[in-house]
Amino acid sequence: MIRILTVCGNGIGSSNLLAMKINQVAKKNGIEVDAKSCDLNAASGESPDLFVTVDEFAKQLPQDKRITTVRSYADKKKITEDILPVLKELSKE
Repeated sequence: MIRILTVCGNGIGSSNLLAMKINQVAKKNGIEVDAKSCDLNAASGESPDLFVTVDEFAKQLPQDKRITTVRSYADKKKITEDILPVLKELSKE
């Protein structure tokens, strides 16, 4: 199972919506993930398999961790285009 932490400024709205969308995309494609949301400050102390956020916050996350960015927190089509290749790659590891 791939452990994913979605990150936004407060960890309540945008990142929670993104986590739900990632869980949906993964389930539809037969990939087991556990996506949860988190605020930027708390994220620095976490060690998921993958951080997912927008470009603005990606630069503020620990750069020694695996980070991928999405173009939208809400647009499922864009999220799928951005995250599915990464999920497929991680599921093979």
